[in-house]
Amino acid sequence: MTPRTLDRTPEVRVPRLVGLMAVDARESARARGLYLEAPDRPDFHLTVVEYVVRQYPQPGAEVPRDSLVHVWFDFGEGDGGGGVREPRGPVPPGGGLQRELDEPGAAVPRAATATLGPP
Repeated sequence: MTPRTLDRTPEVRVPRLVGLMAVDARESARARGLYLEAPDRPDFHLTVVEYVVRQYPQPGAEVPRDSLVHVWFDFGEGDGGGGVREPRGPVPPGGGLQRELDEPGAAVPRAATATLGPP
């Protein structure tokens, strides 16, 4: 008898799949006696390096062995993601270093040469 046949409880806990690559999520589910389905990936069986961003049922839920766990690889419309990537106000004041330094070729103030000393 193998250890796998000894551990045939009717209920299993759903593992945390969020953050795993597709290939690892499938293996983790298979090890617990669960099946995965990805509604947003019709070619899920070929998906390898995409990362799981959502799952249902939630991790830790007890479900019957051989149950189906749904995983998603993309956030739905308005469900998350990176948000706005362009800078928004308030805009920093202009000038930056140019405001602090004199333009090249500009005369150096007399007070500045006194503190520098002889060359």
